[in-house]
Amino acid sequence: MGLPVDAILNGDCLEELARLPDRSVDLVFADPPYNLQLGGDLLRPDNSKVDAVDDHWDQFESFEAYDRFTRAWLKECRRVLKDDGGLWVIGSYHNIFRVGVAVQDLGFWILNDIVWRKANPMPNFKGTRFTNAHETLIWAAKSRGGRRYTFNYDAMKMANDELQMRSDWTLPLCTGEERLKDETGAKAHPTQKPEALLHRVIMASTKPGDVILDPFFGTGTTGAVARRLGRRFIGIEREADYVKVAEARIARVIPASPEEMVVTGSKRSEPRVPFGQLVEAGLLRAGDVLYCPKGRNAARVRADGSLVVGELSGSIHKVGAMVQSAPACNGWTYWHFKTDKGLAPIDVLRAKVRAQTPA
Repeated sequence: MGLPVDAILNGDCLEELARLPDRSVDLVFADPPYNLQLGGDLLRPDNSKVDAVDDHWDQFESFEAYDRFTRAWLKECRRVLKDDGGLWVIGSYHNIFRVGVAVQDLGFWILNDIVWRKANPMPNFKGTRFTNAHETLIWAAKSRGGRRYTFNYDAMKMANDELQMRSDWTLPLCTGEERLKDETGAKAHPTQKPEALLHRVIMASTKPGDVILDPFFGTGTTGAVARRLGRRFIGIEREADYVKVAEARIARVIPASPEEMVVTGSKRSEPRVPFGQLVEAGLLRAGDVLYCPKGRNAARVRADGSLVVGELSGSIHKVGAMVQSAPACNGWTYWHFKTDKGLAPIDVLRAKVRAQTPA
C-alpha cells in the first residue's frame, strides 16, 4: 500500500494503522480517548447541564481494556514512525499516566512532558476538587540513542521573544469562531483542540514536507494546521460525521508559501567546522593573535589549530576556559580577531567556511 498523504481514512484506527508501511511517517500526534469514567450528568449551579464528554468512543469497560487498546495503537505508531521520528500524545489526569507507562514500555524515549495551561479552563462546578486547568503532552523520540529527532530549538526561541521556550505553555481553549459547530449549532466535537497548540507542536518538531499521522483525527485540527504550515498529513477517524466536518474544514485552509515557511535555523544542523579548518583556509595564520572580547587575554594561533597562552595550550574551547578559570567556554564566541573596525568573533570566519561548504 502506498502512503495515503493528505487524506482522511474513515475506519478503526488499529485496522487503518496496520495498512500503513513501516517507517513511513515523520511525526505522530495522538489525541486518544481519555477514558473519563464519568458517573452521571454534570450540572452547573443553575442546574443547567454541562456539555461533557460522554460519547461512546470515550468509554471502556475497564482500565485493563483501555491499557490493551493504548498499547496496541502505540505499537503500530512506533512501527510506522521513521527512525528519526517523534511522538506527541495529549491527555488528562484520567489517562496520561497510563499512556506514559505504555510509551516507555514500548521503547519510546520521553523527551519532555509539556503542561498545556488553559488560559480559560472550565470551573469545577461541584466545588469538590481544584479547577482542572491543564492537560499534559508527552513528547518522545522513537528510541533512545537512535537517529536524531527534529527539534527546531532556535525557531521556538524566536517565537518566544528570543527566550528559551519552557515546558509550560499557556494557551486558551478552542472557543469563538474556531469552535466548529454542527447543523444544529452544537459543538461538532466535544474535545476540539486549539490550532495554536498544534501550531506549536508542528513548528517545534517537523520540517516542511514532513508527514504527520493523527490516528484520532476528530474534526481535523492536525490536518488543518499541517496544511497551513506546508506539511503533509494522514488522518484516521472512525466517526463519519467528524470526517465530513474535517474534510470541509481542511479544504478551506490556504497553505503558506515556501518562503513563509523558512524558520530560524539552528547551528546544530549546520556543517561542523573545526577551528583548524580556518587555518587551512588561510582565514587565520600560524602566529596570528586572538583576543578575548575586552582584549585582556590574548592567545597565539598555531599551525595545527591549537592556541597557546604562556605555558597553556589546547583547543579554542579548552584554552578559553583555562584563561578564565571557568569549567567550560564556547571558543567561537570568546576569541576575537582584529579587523579594520575593531574586534570580531572568530565565529564570523566559521560562517564564511560554512557558506562555501556543500549542503
